[in-house]
Amino acid sequence: MFDRERTDADADTDIEFDFFDEATSETRTREAAPSQPRRRLPRRPPGRPPSEGGPQLIRIVAAIVGAILLAVILVLVVKSCAGQKKGEYQNYMQDVARVGGQSAQVGTDFNKLITTPGIRLADLQARLNGLRQQQAQIVASAQGLKPPGPLRDQQQSLVEAVQFRVSGLSGLAQALTSIDNHTNPSAAGRELSQQALRLAASDVVYDDLFKAGSQQVLQREGIKGVAVPDSTFLQNPDLTSSRSWALIVQRLTQSPTAGGLHGDSIIAVRVQPGKQTLSQSTENTVTASDRLAFQVLVKNSGNSQETQVQVNLNIQQSPTPIKKTATISIINPGETKTVTFRNIGSPSFGTRVTVQVNVEPVPGERNRNNNTAEYPVVFTLG
Repeated sequence: MFDRERTDADADTDIEFDFFDEATSETRTREAAPSQPRRRLPRRPPGRPPSEGGPQLIRIVAAIVGAILLAVILVLVVKSCAGQKKGEYQNYMQDVARVGGQSAQVGTDFNKLITTPGIRLADLQARLNGLRQQQAQIVASAQGLKPPGPLRDQQQSLVEAVQFRVSGLSGLAQALTSIDNHTNPSAAGRELSQQALRLAASDVVYDDLFKAGSQQVLQREGIKGVAVPDSTFLQNPDLTSSRSWALIVQRLTQSPTAGGLHGDSIIAVRVQPGKQTLSQSTENTVTASDRLAFQVLVKNSGNSQETQVQVNLNIQQSPTPIKKTATISIINPGETKTVTFRNIGSPSFGTRVTVQVNVEPVPGERNRNNNTAEYPVVFTLG
């Protein structure tokens, strides 16, 4: 028999069932591999799920804290700058107080010099030159002050004020050199008063341009607690009148007892507040308070200029009397001046006491009967 020839169709019909063998092999492989334990994920603890806005909230809180810190720093910086600014003004005004105080002291010395009883003309000229030199040194000190920027104009006014004082003293010293026993007092008085007006002008410049101007600057700059000091040179307004200077010339060129009558008298005593005029013949009831003051009216009853006139107040009570003293630097013939005694203290209440006032005699005074006055007084508590 012949073998049948193998065709392609026969090849297609040959089916091999070897997948069973493969499956069996894979099964054996899995069974042979060691088993591994299954990993368990950690369980989330129960609670509220995390907020998705957490980081954003932290950023907001940080921004708020930063803003607060910045505000605090700014406040501290502003306060520091304000304190430094105030310190500059305060230091400057302290320097002005020193310079202005020295200048005012020269004015006090000038007033005492002009009104010194019995002073000789040559002594007056020499001492006046000494005051002029002191004032010139004060001008140099004033020029060296360093003001804050907004006070530059006021600083210039300060320098001008003290320069006027040097100019006035120089003019007076020069005018006095031409005075002798044959000088016409009226003509000399007019010349001297013109020089003294420069001293008055210095006070006007200081008060109106420096002091008032500085106060306006301090207010505009918001500076509080810094005081602008005073500085008054011409303490007696009588020294601007030609009549007063004519009488000064007479006093300088004549003996203390020359020139006619000399003397002062007590005109009246008034109580402040209330303007009560005390009576010497009847009992006076006076209400006492911390504002209690006595005004003594003194008149130059002669025809000569008097200087350094001492006035005394004496409340004669037990066990401790109250005594006070004041001085009239200059008083012209026929002129009445008021001397005020304040800070009386504690008078005795309910009992009658004597309030005595007297004006000390001046050189050449003969009639002293009107130099003293006494008043019966009962003090009551106000």
